[in-house]
Amino acid sequence: MARKANSQGRISLVFSIIIFMSVNTLRSQTLHTVISVDVEKYSGKWYEIASYPQRFQKGCHCTTAEYTLSPDGYLIVENRCNKGSVNGKQSYIKGKAFVEKNSGNAKLKVQFFWPFRAKYWIIDLAGDYNYAVVSHPNKKYLWILSRTPKMNDAIYQQILSRLKEMGFDLSKLQVTEQI
Repeated sequence: MARKANSQGRISLVFSIIIFMSVNTLRSQTLHTVISVDVEKYSGKWYEIASYPQRFQKGCHCTTAEYTLSPDGYLIVENRCNKGSVNGKQSYIKGKAFVEKNSGNAKLKVQFFWPFRAKYWIIDLAGDYNYAVVSHPNKKYLWILSRTPKMNDAIYQQILSRLKEMGFDLSKLQVTEQI
């Protein structure tokens, strides 16, 4: 009888380990970027549709990012938002984004304060460059961007479905108020 209970305990332990490993594997899936990005097409104004809340964006509404190709080959990044409400005072920060070599222009490093650079990976991108999804390989950052302040709901739902398949926690995603 003791042998049977011991055997059942081992089976339960093995199943528990398999389930734990499966869940952790799903969460820690390697993040892949899109194959290539045309930096000139990517340039221009983007509206934040949704994101994982970040301390540096606390209280932001109507968030936008504008990318301009510099003569020196990097992108000038200008982020804006209205603090506190859609009619709040505009907050602005300017930085640079540098393309990582051999990444098809899909991996960038963004710098707002020298010498610190953050990974900025383009993980989903519309063929017509009407939307983009940006993250970090650790999946702690996530932004869904659009060329317009509002996004077609069917497209948004398709993006969410792909993000779920990539192992992102959609419960952390917050829709950004735009006007």
